[in-house]
Amino acid sequence: MNTVRPQLNELLFSSVEGVLVEAVEVTDTVVRIDARTTAGQVACPGCGCWSGRIHGSCLRFPRDLPTAGKFVVMSLRVRRFVCEEESCERKTFAEQVTGLTRRFGRRTERLRSTLVSVGLALAGRAGARMTDAFKVPVSRNTLLRLIASLRDPVTTTPRVVGVDEYAQRKGRVETRRPIDLLPDREADTLAAWLAERPGIEIICRDRAPFFTEGATRGAPQALQVADRWHLWHNLGEAAEKCVYRHRGCLRPTPEQPEEPQQHEPEPAASSPWPTGHRFAERTRAKHATIHALLAAGHSKRSVARQLDMTLNTILRFSRAATPEEMFTGQWQNRTTRLDAYKPYLDQRWQEGCTNAWKLWEEIKEQGYPRGYASVRDYVSRTLRGKPQPVGPRPPTARAVTRWLLTHPDALPEVDRLQLKTVLANCPELMALSEHVRTFGHMVAHLRGDQLPAWIEAVTSTTDLPSLRHFAQHLERDLDAVTAGLTLPWNSGVVEGHVNRIKMLKRQMFGRAGFALLRKRVLLAP
Repeated sequence: MNTVRPQLNELLFSSVEGVLVEAVEVTDTVVRIDARTTAGQVACPGCGCWSGRIHGSCLRFPRDLPTAGKFVVMSLRVRRFVCEEESCERKTFAEQVTGLTRRFGRRTERLRSTLVSVGLALAGRAGARMTDAFKVPVSRNTLLRLIASLRDPVTTTPRVVGVDEYAQRKGRVETRRPIDLLPDREADTLAAWLAERPGIEIICRDRAPFFTEGATRGAPQALQVADRWHLWHNLGEAAEKCVYRHRGCLRPTPEQPEEPQQHEPEPAASSPWPTGHRFAERTRAKHATIHALLAAGHSKRSVARQLDMTLNTILRFSRAATPEEMFTGQWQNRTTRLDAYKPYLDQRWQEGCTNAWKLWEEIKEQGYPRGYASVRDYVSRTLRGKPQPVGPRPPTARAVTRWLLTHPDALPEVDRLQLKTVLANCPELMALSEHVRTFGHMVAHLRGDQLPAWIEAVTSTTDLPSLRHFAQHLERDLDAVTAGLTLPWNSGVVEGHVNRIKMLKRQMFGRAGFALLRKRVLLAP
């Protein structure tokens, strides 16, 4: 055994000093290691003075990493020392083995670090299932407590930071690592955070007003850089509104026949009442029964007694030559709030828009105060029976916008031909295409010096109000936008961390409070 002990010490405690293995017992499920400490002197945790005077000893049983699929339990004898400093409040203290134990710890430090790594990577439930596979089962709450007990990483003041919006994300662009997570998206919070770090030189951000205000007040010495992806995204939104405004140009003009065809007038409908309607069928049945009894020679009072109806009702039915004359009141020519929007709905139906929900959203923007049900009923009862224009369905505004925002060399041949047809039918969309291509060239080749000329050209147009408003907003933040179209910095790294935060919140469900979420974001590998 004396020849084996040095090998066991090297195998089990290669990175730990002052521990001697005395025995190892292996059973079917557990490996028990008997060890003791050997340090001659230990520093007092209260005053830091070294002491070699032993007061007593005790056994600790910390769990260790499993081996060969078996639990490992350590029986470690530690000593209690007497502090020889008279002014120290601690009279005695128990020794701790650096790298192996900690005060009140029931696990070794290497097992604790392994569980922390599992918790940071997989959070609670998934991490607990993984520890079962490792043969060190712990609950999800234990993993979350271990994460919450970790200290924040020590970071230096960065030179370049990226700021994005997800509970106010901040990431370091140069090292591609997150450095902080703030609890809100207020400008005051961001300004205070930046003011504590005067060494920041460049701030990458989008064009949100609270980012602009917070960065200006908190770091006036820093250069603000507007993110190019957000600029391109905002341009796409403005372009889609312009395309939607000219959606009537998306359908090709139908060819007019040389000789107009003579259409025979359609016969008037025999009844304005919908066929199959339960109330209509009941009225027709009553009308037929009453007129049959009257034709058989019964008096009106007799018919009223037989049918258990009032005399006035019998008189109204007897005066009506057809059942349709009874369809009055609320069922005939009743005005609704939808009447003012029916011509627009008919026009959009002929243009190819057959989605009732989309039609309701369009008239709602025009001021329609009612809900979706009335539009759905009008579409199903009236518009469904109307013929639609013959020919291919026109492209949607979103599809045309995607064609405009895609590089011409990357467009498929079919989309390129459709875009060419659309632009040929609408000079406004042709001008929109030119402006989008010019802005795309500035973004791709970092030509921020061309931005003022582009803004001037766009603001002079009157047929593209959404694009003009986009250019006017760029002019309000001209310095940051110009820097974004000139310098290589961007917020792409921060966007990736934002997506990771969303994944972490989904993993942790309702347990993803700000404090715990911040730990996982900052400490995860």
